[in-house]
Amino acid sequence: MKPKRNGSASPSQLEARVVSQLVNSALEEDLGEPICLEADITAQWVIGDDDDRTMKGRILSRQQGVVAGLDLAIGVFARLDPQARIQPSVADGNYVSDEETILELHGNARSLVVAERTALNFLQRLGGIATITRHFVDAVQGTQARITDTRKTTPGLRRAERHAVLCGGGISHRFNLTDAVLIKENHVTAAGGAATAVQRAQHGAQTAGRPETLIMCETETLDQVRELLSLGEPAWPDRILLDNMSNEVMSQAVEIIRHEAGQQIAIEATGGVELSSVRAIAGTGVDLISIGAITHSAPAMDMSLLFEEA
Repeated sequence: MKPKRNGSASPSQLEARVVSQLVNSALEEDLGEPICLEADITAQWVIGDDDDRTMKGRILSRQQGVVAGLDLAIGVFARLDPQARIQPSVADGNYVSDEETILELHGNARSLVVAERTALNFLQRLGGIATITRHFVDAVQGTQARITDTRKTTPGLRRAERHAVLCGGGISHRFNLTDAVLIKENHVTAAGGAATAVQRAQHGAQTAGRPETLIMCETETLDQVRELLSLGEPAWPDRILLDNMSNEVMSQAVEIIRHEAGQQIAIEATGGVELSSVRAIAGTGVDLISIGAITHSAPAMDMSLLFEEA
């Protein structure tokens, strides 16, 4: 069998080019193109273009949570005021308490005010994802299950949102449709069966010169699980997904797979996972639990930016 790849789990920094791209895109939404401070008519008319007027500020957490998106927030402030002094007090992945300082600033008054909401949008969105991910990770502590994300991300923000998941202690599923094969219900229907779909995917990987491609197949019933196992080694898929199964049925599926294939097939639970149910799902013995809600339904992390005269 080819080696199993269960996704990335390193909360490394976002690439500089990704930060630059996302910062510019976000600022263009607020200021238009080309990006210029004068486009903010409120700041322009109320504060004016006095380059000598400076302020200092602090971004504060208003709740307990996990920080993510610092590079993006810093990038926003630096893009509008390259001379600003920006000092993070924590790092991505750090857990902060209520009223804890996240970032300290000193720079041009108008630039900081213009940058405020864009920077906070990144920190609040990504901090919310990191925080809810941490809640799920904590809930399965002591089991073998790992929490993984899905492709249910905000268009254009997948790299940033995946980074936030890693900051929260989760791991990454396939990044896009070119990374791995994930055979779902409609693929199975079109192919005429789960086993046939897997065989076609394996043939496609060989033909394309990509024999190490991860092949995963979703199942909804024990009969489908048995159908996949009937392929025999080495024709098994690398991972079997158990979709929307009850915990009782899921436990049976895990037992069947382990009896037939041992640890050679990774097992993933998916579909409708909530914080109240994730511990019991982990108790069935699955290796992975994929949760779309950690990216598509994460509440924003509460924080604010307070300014004062420098």
